[in-house]
Amino acid sequence: MAIPLISALTTPLRRAAGALPVQARRLRQWLAARSKKQWLLAVAALPVLLLLYVLLLIPLTPSIGDIQKNKVEAPTQLLSADGKVLAQYKRSNREWVALKDISPNVINALIATEDHRFYEHGALDWRRTFGSVLHTAMGRPQGGSTLTQQLARNMFPEEIGRARSLNRKLKEAVTAYKIESAYTKDEILETYLNTVPFLYNAFGIEMAARTYFDKPAQKLSVLEAATLVGMLKGTSYYNPVQNPERAQQRRNTVLAQMNKHGKLSDQDFEAFKKRAIKLDFERQDEAVGMAPHFAQALRKWLIDWADANDYNIYADGLVVQTTIDSRVQQWANQAVARQGRQLQVTANGLWSNRNQWTAKNPLVQSFVRESAVYRQAVADGQDKDEALQRLLADAEFMANLRQDKVRVQVGFMAMDPRSAHVLAWVGSRDFGIDPFDHVSQARRQPGSTFKPFVYGAALLNGALPSDQLMDEAVRIPLGGGQFWRPTDGGPPSDQPMTLADGLAFSKNTITAQVMAQVGPAKVAKLARALGIRDSKLEEVMSLALGTSPVTLQEMVTAYSTLANGGGYRAPVMVTRITDREGKVLAEFEPPAAELALDSGVAYGLIDMMRGVITKGTGRGVARYGVSGDWIGKTGTTQDNADGWFMLAHPDWVGGAWVGFNDSRVQLNDYWGQGAHSALPVVAEVAAASQRGKLVQAQARFEMPAENNTFVQRLRSWMLGFGDNKQPVDPFEQPPAMQPLPDRGNPGDAPVIDDPEARPIGQSGAGPRGPSGDGDFPGFQNNPPAAQQPQMPAQRPADAGQPQPGVVVPGASSNPVPSNPAPAAPAFPGSASAPQGQSSGNPPPIERGVVVSPVSSGTVGQPVPTADGGMVWRRATPSGTAAPQSGNAGIAASEIN
Repeated sequence: MAIPLISALTTPLRRAAGALPVQARRLRQWLAARSKKQWLLAVAALPVLLLLYVLLLIPLTPSIGDIQKNKVEAPTQLLSADGKVLAQYKRSNREWVALKDISPNVINALIATEDHRFYEHGALDWRRTFGSVLHTAMGRPQGGSTLTQQLARNMFPEEIGRARSLNRKLKEAVTAYKIESAYTKDEILETYLNTVPFLYNAFGIEMAARTYFDKPAQKLSVLEAATLVGMLKGTSYYNPVQNPERAQQRRNTVLAQMNKHGKLSDQDFEAFKKRAIKLDFERQDEAVGMAPHFAQALRKWLIDWADANDYNIYADGLVVQTTIDSRVQQWANQAVARQGRQLQVTANGLWSNRNQWTAKNPLVQSFVRESAVYRQAVADGQDKDEALQRLLADAEFMANLRQDKVRVQVGFMAMDPRSAHVLAWVGSRDFGIDPFDHVSQARRQPGSTFKPFVYGAALLNGALPSDQLMDEAVRIPLGGGQFWRPTDGGPPSDQPMTLADGLAFSKNTITAQVMAQVGPAKVAKLARALGIRDSKLEEVMSLALGTSPVTLQEMVTAYSTLANGGGYRAPVMVTRITDREGKVLAEFEPPAAELALDSGVAYGLIDMMRGVITKGTGRGVARYGVSGDWIGKTGTTQDNADGWFMLAHPDWVGGAWVGFNDSRVQLNDYWGQGAHSALPVVAEVAAASQRGKLVQAQARFEMPAENNTFVQRLRSWMLGFGDNKQPVDPFEQPPAMQPLPDRGNPGDAPVIDDPEARPIGQSGAGPRGPSGDGDFPGFQNNPPAAQQPQMPAQRPADAGQPQPGVVVPGASSNPVPSNPAPAAPAFPGSASAPQGQSSGNPPPIERGVVVSPVSSGTVGQPVPTADGGMVWRRATPSGTAAPQSGNAGIAASEIN
């Protein structure tokens, strides 16, 4: 069996080997048959063919115009909307200096070493070229390129390449001749010295002098000049920082060449070659400007635009007017830096060597196994366990790993919802340390900031914010015997709760019931329409709690669509591009708004989200001086891996994400909540924008005027009147925001111990899912009630003291509604009434009727106000039974 198989495999090889002598014999016969004349013609044709090929290369190599443009290239400037320079797009980190401003020692060293007949030959040194060919043929490879040829490679590395081939040498020679025809010898020398690359982000002799010797190129000594010129043979191999001995040997070779060609005396040469290299090294970091992540995000679009319009962003001196407001950007940078520092202190304490960062922690061991150092050790043959233990015991390695893993990151973005102009963009705490963009690149679970899309879909289906659902334990069938049991941080109140309060207090139990009525497909469809257009949304029930990762840019865009009355516009980053002379090359107008959500429904959702700021999880913005008509939403994901906060106004929308690059690293249960990690960043920038008059305090979200059924129902609910009454805007004077109560020292807040949790119906550890704001999602094995966090209750008015309400102008003709609104439920998660308030639900307050702290007047009678309007005085009962709403069932109409 084996013999036939071997024969079948080897037969083709034997046949091929036998055919080789036959082919060789035929070739020899063909060559022998050629006449002497034919041989002479063939030899004579070679130069002609070579010349024709060179002529073909001329149009394929860089033109003289390209060469001259490269010499005087000007980088593109990125300007803010108010004229501040944000960034520059240039090929490299270099500063052009004239030849007269370069030390003669550099010029002498360069010419003596690289091309001592530079001023005598044309583009090619034929003597050196033929010598190089001869030495190479004898097995001693030797370079023969002139400075002009080297300049061609440096200026056009992509067009010419660096492969060892005849084709590359011919292209290099053709380009060198073009350079010689366009430049004088001094211009060639100046261009060469300003374009030659060095290490450590230094290009050109000026940046090299500053990097290695902390001085300008004009002041370089003979030894310093020889050291830098010596590096040109191999910048890494002769790097004086990493390889000082090699660099010194190469420097001495340069000194010897200078001595040989009369640029250095024998006495100086003997003295200099004995000296060690003395560096004054300082890495030259490229200036990144105030919005580096924004500049990086814009670069690709700008390159595409320039290519389509025959411009070069690195050479043509374009001026790009962006939408960034330098004031908002600076405020955002400061807020991110300030909050990042504060949270880093907390993170360092939580992940110190005395707490979680220990060799026994399985997560820390996982970090080590995932490191490049560990993988390399295993690849080199080291035992896995030995490599792990060795690295765990390496203090320096562990300190660097901890610093990398436990670095708090923050992303922030702000937009103008009216024009879709991007006002600020902060992708990380430090672009130099972490250039990864947490605005447009990072996809993280949005948690409860996704919930408004669930309620928006419900409103589209015909629900009203006043519709009620029971705040009770929820068990939603998923099919196949599986169930979803979403929970909150505390036990349910077992009381009816309006949809508006369900959103304001971020109740998972209410949101899940709404999702069950509407369906994930419609929620995902609405979210995509509003602005979540690049990230994939999994159409599952848990989407209601924000389980599908999205970008911060998408979330800010979606909230901007809401603030714009349901009109979607993609973020606008550029308004105008001009040339260096100021000639307008292109202007960009905001795109026409695309209707993503009916304006009436959008306003209904906006009104629900007002409650987040006035009484719900986002009311902490008041501490920062934010006032006026604002909407927002907090978000916190499982184990506090992600903290979010979104805030919107008719003039301004902003959002922030806080977390770690590795989602397995988290903050504690207090600082990990979006209300404490991300909210301060957004609120601080919003307050500064308001003080800077970029946000008008009197601006209001306006109810649309169109006469449709939903708007009529919405007006009726908001004002507490029948459809036949004259509607008025109840938000002309929005309620004052309540400050957060004193929680003591937040650093002492307990850490919630999250057990191994898994989704219902799944075996093993399931994917992490987001919770409510500081709460736990619908997983089994939730922590006991004693471990679950309690949201701080809103500080109420004293018992018997009515709370401020909304003044309705001309209310003297408006009767007190006969059917008061349902009683508001106690604050979710509260086991008892807050201090200063009697037990039971707070008194019901009708929308459109003020409960004013007047000291006189008859209950139920109007009391005149200073502006000619009327307010109503009414009793404050200890509780009123809340009738069930007939609209609790949500219809299943299609989302448009």
